[in-house]
Amino acid sequence: MSGNPFATAPVDAEADGLLGMAARVLAWCNRLALALAMLAVLAACGVLSASVVLRYFLKVPTDWQDEVAVFLLVGATFFSAAHVQARRGHIGIEIAATLLPPALDRLRRALCDVLALLFCAFFTWKSWTLWLEAWSEGQTTSSEWAPPLALPYGLMSAGMTLLTLQLLLQCLIAWRVGARHGVRLVAAGGQS
Repeated sequence: MSGNPFATAPVDAEADGLLGMAARVLAWCNRLALALAMLAVLAACGVLSASVVLRYFLKVPTDWQDEVAVFLLVGATFFSAAHVQARRGHIGIEIAATLLPPALDRLRRALCDVLALLFCAFFTWKSWTLWLEAWSEGQTTSSEWAPPLALPYGLMSAGMTLLTLQLLLQCLIAWRVGARHGVRLVAAGGQS
């Protein structure tokens, strides 16, 4: 995808009122999360590059760089997921869209969105329970550096929360659009 990655995702024309406001707030949150994800990827590159220089050229041992890079990449992965979903950029099987009639394709997309929402809601709940357990028990990694596991679990939980909210918003907008079109079809003569 070319263009500005910070460009606002197209807010559905049907998303007015409270849904429109929620879409704008979530779009702002997604842009902020994307900026943080980009910085995290750059920081991971910097950490790993510095580690190579320190270990191989200056003979200074490092034992923390792998975990820092993994934590940064976990954050980048989960923080960017909602932004990608807002643009429907996740992997999908688009051949079905070309083979199905438009009404059936809308139903397929809505069903996929609902199933994705249910899965992501469960994943979000489980992520927050893992974070709470790691935080309350003071769990750390098994390395010599031993950073707290609450860090990657918190990044994962925050990113999954954004993704779940994005999917919920898309489902609500699709439901509203479907309800409006359904009313129009009935008013136009009862054909569906």
